[in-house]
Amino acid sequence: MQNISIVIITGLSGSGKSTAIRALEDLGFFCIDNLPPILLPKFIELCEVSSGAITRVAMVMDVRERTFLKEYPDIFKGLKEKGQDIKILFLESSDEILIRRFKETRRQHPLAEKETISEGIRKERATLSDLRMHASEIIDTSNLSIHQLRSLITKLFHTLSDKRKMTIVLTSFGYKFGIPHDADLVMDVRFLPNPFFVSGLRNLSGNDDEVYRYVMNNADAKNFQKKYFDLISFLIPCYEQEGKTYLTIGVGCTGGTHRSVAVINSLEKLLSKKKYLARVIHRDLGKT
Repeated sequence: MQNISIVIITGLSGSGKSTAIRALEDLGFFCIDNLPPILLPKFIELCEVSSGAITRVAMVMDVRERTFLKEYPDIFKGLKEKGQDIKILFLESSDEILIRRFKETRRQHPLAEKETISEGIRKERATLSDLRMHASEIIDTSNLSIHQLRSLITKLFHTLSDKRKMTIVLTSFGYKFGIPHDADLVMDVRFLPNPFFVSGLRNLSGNDDEVYRYVMNNADAKNFQKKYFDLISFLIPCYEQEGKTYLTIGVGCTGGTHRSVAVINSLEKLLSKKKYLARVIHRDLGKT
Protein backbone atom coordinates (compact mmCIF):
# COMPACT_ATOMS: atom_id res chain seq x y z
CA MET A 1 0.00 0.00 0.00
CA GLN A 2 1.31 3.43 -0.91
CA ASN A 3 1.37 5.97 1.93
CA ILE A 4 -0.29 9.27 1.14
CA SER A 5 0.54 12.52 2.96
CA ILE A 6 -2.82 14.12 3.76
CA VAL A 7 -3.23 17.70 5.00
CA ILE A 8 -6.72 18.70 6.10
CA ILE A 9 -7.12 22.49 6.08
CA THR A 10 -9.91 23.66 8.33
CA GLY A 11 -10.80 26.42 10.76
CA LEU A 12 -12.81 29.61 10.90
CA SER A 13 -14.37 31.09 7.80
CA GLY A 14 -12.32 34.07 6.62
CA SER A 15 -9.13 32.92 8.34
CA GLY A 16 -7.14 32.22 5.15
CA LYS A 17 -7.94 28.64 4.11
CA SER A 18 -7.96 29.57 0.41
CA THR A 19 -4.49 31.09 0.74
CA ALA A 20 -3.26 28.00 2.57
CA ILE A 21 -4.47 25.55 -0.06
CA ARG A 22 -2.92 27.62 -2.86
CA ALA A 23 0.41 27.56 -1.00
CA LEU A 24 0.24 23.76 -0.72
CA GLU A 25 -0.71 23.48 -4.38
CA ASP A 26 2.49 25.38 -5.23
CA LEU A 27 4.38 22.78 -3.16
CA GLY A 28 3.05 20.02 -5.40
CA PHE A 29 0.06 18.83 -3.37
CA PHE A 30 -3.06 17.61 -5.16
CA CYS A 31 -5.66 20.01 -3.77
CA ILE A 32 -9.43 19.75 -3.33
CA ASP A 33 -11.75 22.31 -1.78
CA ASN A 34 -14.74 21.16 0.29
CA LEU A 35 -14.68 17.44 -0.44
CA PRO A 36 -17.50 15.62 1.45
CA PRO A 37 -15.78 13.58 4.20
CA ILE A 38 -17.61 10.39 3.20
CA LEU A 39 -15.72 10.47 -0.12
CA LEU A 40 -12.28 10.84 1.46
CA PRO A 41 -11.53 7.11 2.02
CA LYS A 42 -12.50 6.27 -1.57
CA PHE A 43 -10.40 9.13 -2.90
CA ILE A 44 -7.37 7.96 -0.91
CA GLU A 45 -7.88 4.44 -2.30
CA LEU A 46 -7.65 5.89 -5.80
CA CYS A 47 -4.47 7.75 -4.83
CA GLU A 48 -2.97 4.51 -3.49
CA VAL A 49 -3.34 2.83 -6.89
CA SER A 50 -2.14 5.87 -8.85
CA SER A 51 1.38 4.37 -9.20
CA GLY A 52 2.93 7.31 -7.41
CA ALA A 53 1.13 9.98 -9.44
CA ILE A 54 -0.54 11.34 -6.29
CA THR A 55 1.40 11.08 -3.03
CA ARG A 56 0.49 14.38 -1.34
CA VAL A 57 -3.07 15.58 -0.86
CA ALA A 58 -4.42 18.77 0.69
CA MET A 59 -8.09 19.51 1.11
CA VAL A 60 -10.25 22.13 2.74
CA MET A 61 -12.98 20.74 4.99
CA ASP A 62 -15.11 23.06 7.08
CA VAL A 63 -18.64 23.93 8.19
CA ARG A 64 -19.79 24.48 4.62
CA GLU A 65 -20.05 20.68 4.43
CA ARG A 66 -22.70 20.15 7.10
CA THR A 67 -21.80 16.51 7.80
CA PHE A 68 -18.07 17.16 8.23
CA LEU A 69 -18.00 17.48 12.03
CA LYS A 70 -20.09 14.35 12.53
CA GLU A 71 -18.19 12.15 10.13
CA TYR A 72 -14.54 13.20 10.34
CA PRO A 73 -13.55 11.38 13.62
CA ASP A 74 -14.37 7.88 12.36
CA ILE A 75 -13.09 8.57 8.85
CA PHE A 76 -9.75 10.01 10.02
CA LYS A 77 -9.34 7.19 12.54
CA GLY A 78 -9.90 4.57 9.84
CA LEU A 79 -7.32 6.14 7.55
CA LYS A 80 -4.73 6.40 10.33
CA GLU A 81 -5.29 2.72 11.20
CA LYS A 82 -4.41 1.93 7.59
CA GLY A 83 -1.10 3.75 8.02
CA GLN A 84 -1.99 6.99 6.27
CA ASP A 85 -0.40 10.20 7.55
CA ILE A 86 -3.06 12.84 8.30
CA LYS A 87 -2.23 16.31 9.53
CA ILE A 88 -4.93 18.81 10.50
CA LEU A 89 -4.07 22.46 9.88
CA PHE A 90 -6.44 24.73 11.81
CA LEU A 91 -6.62 28.43 10.90
CA GLU A 92 -8.22 31.04 13.10
CA SER A 93 -8.30 34.78 13.63
CA SER A 94 -9.69 37.37 16.00
CA ASP A 95 -13.37 38.34 15.76
CA GLU A 96 -12.44 41.90 14.84
CA ILE A 97 -10.26 40.82 11.92
CA LEU A 98 -12.78 38.25 10.69
CA ILE A 99 -15.59 40.79 10.73
CA ARG A 100 -13.45 43.26 8.79
CA ARG A 101 -12.54 40.63 6.19
CA PHE A 102 -16.18 39.67 5.66
CA LYS A 103 -17.16 43.30 5.26
CA GLU A 104 -14.33 43.97 2.81
CA THR A 105 -15.21 40.98 0.62
CA ARG A 106 -18.98 41.39 1.12
CA ARG A 107 -19.26 37.66 1.64
CA GLN A 108 -21.88 36.06 3.84
CA HIS A 109 -20.74 34.01 6.81
CA PRO A 110 -21.90 30.39 6.28
CA LEU A 111 -23.47 30.25 9.77
CA ALA A 112 -25.02 33.72 9.71
CA GLU A 113 -27.76 33.42 7.13
CA LYS A 114 -30.30 35.21 9.35
CA GLU A 115 -27.96 36.59 12.00
CA THR A 116 -25.08 39.01 12.35
CA ILE A 117 -21.53 38.17 11.29
CA SER A 118 -20.49 38.27 14.95
CA GLU A 119 -23.08 35.67 15.88
CA GLY A 120 -21.99 33.45 12.98
CA ILE A 121 -18.37 33.63 14.11
CA ARG A 122 -19.34 32.81 17.70
CA LYS A 123 -21.32 29.75 16.59
CA GLU A 124 -18.51 28.58 14.34
CA ARG A 125 -15.91 28.83 17.12
CA ALA A 126 -18.08 26.71 19.38
CA THR A 127 -18.81 24.21 16.62
CA LEU A 128 -15.13 23.74 15.76
CA SER A 129 -13.75 23.67 19.32
CA ASP A 130 -13.34 19.88 19.46
CA LEU A 131 -11.69 19.74 16.04
CA ARG A 132 -9.29 22.49 17.10
CA MET A 133 -8.12 20.31 20.02
CA HIS A 134 -7.07 17.58 17.56
CA ALA A 135 -5.22 19.92 15.17
CA SER A 136 -1.61 19.17 14.25
CA GLU A 137 -0.92 22.87 13.63
CA ILE A 138 -2.88 25.96 14.71
CA ILE A 139 -2.18 29.27 12.99
CA ASP A 140 -3.65 32.59 14.09
CA THR A 141 -3.75 34.71 10.93
CA SER A 142 -4.92 37.92 12.62
CA ASN A 143 -1.63 39.74 12.07
CA LEU A 144 -0.42 37.88 8.99
CA SER A 145 -0.48 39.22 5.45
CA ILE A 146 -1.30 36.85 2.60
CA HIS A 147 2.41 36.62 1.75
CA GLN A 148 3.38 35.93 5.35
CA LEU A 149 0.79 33.16 5.62
CA ARG A 150 2.00 31.56 2.38
CA SER A 151 5.57 31.71 3.66
CA LEU A 152 4.59 30.10 6.97
CA ILE A 153 2.66 27.31 5.23
CA THR A 154 5.63 26.66 2.96
CA LYS A 155 7.99 26.38 5.95
CA LEU A 156 5.64 24.01 7.78
CA PHE A 157 5.01 21.60 4.92
CA HIS A 158 7.96 21.84 2.52
CA THR A 159 9.41 18.59 3.91
CA LEU A 160 6.36 16.76 2.53
CA SER A 161 6.98 18.19 -0.91
CA ASP A 162 9.29 17.17 -3.73
CA LYS A 163 9.49 20.79 -4.89
CA ARG A 164 12.51 21.93 -2.90
CA LYS A 165 13.84 24.43 -5.45
CA MET A 166 12.22 27.28 -7.32
CA THR A 167 11.43 26.79 -11.00
CA ILE A 168 13.22 29.45 -13.02
CA VAL A 169 12.52 30.46 -16.60
CA LEU A 170 15.35 32.25 -18.41
CA THR A 171 14.12 34.21 -21.42
CA SER A 172 16.26 36.00 -23.98
CA PHE A 173 14.49 38.66 -26.03
CA GLY A 174 14.98 41.56 -28.40
CA TYR A 175 13.90 45.02 -27.33
CA LYS A 176 12.72 45.68 -30.89
CA PHE A 177 10.05 43.01 -30.26
CA GLY A 178 9.07 44.23 -26.78
CA ILE A 179 9.76 43.18 -23.20
CA PRO A 180 8.25 39.80 -22.12
CA HIS A 181 5.04 40.53 -20.22
CA ASP A 182 5.60 37.69 -17.73
CA ALA A 183 9.16 38.67 -16.76
CA ASP A 184 9.77 39.24 -13.04
CA LEU A 185 13.30 40.55 -13.55
CA VAL A 186 14.56 42.26 -16.72
CA MET A 187 18.17 43.01 -17.60
CA ASP A 188 19.40 45.04 -20.59
CA VAL A 189 22.72 43.77 -22.02
CA ARG A 190 22.94 46.15 -24.98
CA PHE A 191 26.06 47.64 -23.35
CA LEU A 192 28.03 44.54 -24.45
CA PRO A 193 29.85 44.45 -27.83
CA ASN A 194 27.42 43.44 -30.58
CA PRO A 195 28.43 40.43 -32.72
CA PHE A 196 25.99 41.67 -35.37
CA PHE A 197 28.68 44.08 -36.56
CA VAL A 198 31.43 41.45 -36.71
CA SER A 199 32.10 39.73 -40.02
CA GLY A 200 31.35 36.01 -39.78
CA LEU A 201 29.22 36.36 -36.63
CA ARG A 202 26.20 38.30 -37.91
CA ASN A 203 24.40 35.22 -39.26
CA LEU A 204 25.17 33.12 -36.19
CA SER A 205 23.51 33.27 -32.74
CA GLY A 206 24.42 33.16 -29.08
CA ASN A 207 23.97 29.39 -29.27
CA ASP A 208 27.08 29.15 -31.49
CA ASP A 209 30.43 28.82 -29.75
CA GLU A 210 32.03 31.63 -31.73
CA VAL A 211 29.39 34.16 -30.70
CA TYR A 212 29.25 32.87 -27.11
CA ARG A 213 33.00 33.32 -26.70
CA TYR A 214 32.94 36.75 -28.34
CA VAL A 215 30.25 37.97 -25.93
CA MET A 216 31.20 36.22 -22.71
CA ASN A 217 35.00 36.56 -22.92
CA ASN A 218 34.70 40.32 -22.99
CA ALA A 219 36.06 41.88 -19.77
CA ASP A 220 32.85 43.81 -19.13
CA ALA A 221 30.80 40.66 -19.72
CA LYS A 222 32.83 38.68 -17.20
CA ASN A 223 32.48 41.41 -14.57
CA PHE A 224 28.77 41.78 -15.32
CA GLN A 225 28.16 38.03 -15.15
CA LYS A 226 29.74 37.79 -11.70
CA LYS A 227 27.82 40.77 -10.30
CA TYR A 228 24.49 39.78 -11.87
CA PHE A 229 24.75 36.16 -10.79
CA ASP A 230 25.62 37.29 -7.25
CA LEU A 231 22.44 39.39 -7.29
CA ILE A 232 20.27 36.52 -8.55
CA SER A 233 21.87 34.11 -6.06
CA PHE A 234 20.91 36.52 -3.29
CA LEU A 235 17.36 37.11 -4.57
CA ILE A 236 16.26 33.51 -5.22
CA PRO A 237 16.37 32.33 -1.56
CA CYS A 238 14.59 35.55 -0.54
CA TYR A 239 11.81 34.88 -3.06
CA GLU A 240 11.59 31.25 -1.93
CA GLN A 241 11.26 32.37 1.68
CA GLU A 242 8.27 34.49 0.66
CA GLY A 243 6.63 31.44 -0.95
CA LYS A 244 7.44 32.26 -4.58
CA THR A 245 7.92 29.04 -6.56
CA TYR A 246 8.23 30.41 -10.10
CA LEU A 247 10.59 33.12 -11.36
CA THR A 248 11.01 34.47 -14.90
CA ILE A 249 14.22 36.33 -15.70
CA GLY A 250 14.39 38.23 -18.98
CA VAL A 251 17.65 39.34 -20.59
CA GLY A 252 17.38 41.57 -23.63
CA CYS A 253 19.55 42.91 -26.41
CA THR A 254 18.56 44.68 -29.63
CA GLY A 255 17.32 41.75 -31.70
CA GLY A 256 17.35 38.84 -29.24
CA THR A 257 19.80 36.81 -31.31
CA HIS A 258 23.35 37.28 -30.05
CA ARG A 259 24.12 38.92 -26.70
CA SER A 260 20.96 38.06 -24.77
CA VAL A 261 21.07 34.45 -25.95
CA ALA A 262 24.71 34.07 -24.88
CA VAL A 263 24.09 35.64 -21.46
CA ILE A 264 20.99 33.49 -20.83
CA ASN A 265 22.93 30.34 -21.74
CA SER A 266 25.66 31.39 -19.33
CA LEU A 267 23.13 31.99 -16.54
CA GLU A 268 21.60 28.56 -17.14
CA LYS A 269 24.98 26.91 -16.65
CA LEU A 270 25.60 28.80 -13.41
CA LEU A 271 22.13 28.07 -12.00
CA SER A 272 22.34 24.38 -12.87
CA LYS A 273 25.48 24.14 -10.77
CA LYS A 274 23.36 25.31 -7.82
CA LYS A 275 20.81 22.57 -8.62
CA TYR A 276 18.07 24.99 -9.65
CA LEU A 277 15.64 23.85 -12.29
CA ALA A 278 16.15 26.43 -15.06
CA ARG A 279 14.23 26.35 -18.35
CA VAL A 280 15.62 28.37 -21.25
CA ILE A 281 13.46 30.16 -23.83
CA HIS A 282 15.05 32.14 -26.65
CA ARG A 283 11.90 34.03 -27.53
CA ASP A 284 13.04 36.06 -30.51
CA LEU A 285 15.76 33.82 -31.95
CA GLY A 286 15.27 33.62 -35.71
CA LYS A 287 13.12 36.74 -35.98
CA THR A 288 14.21 39.56 -38.26
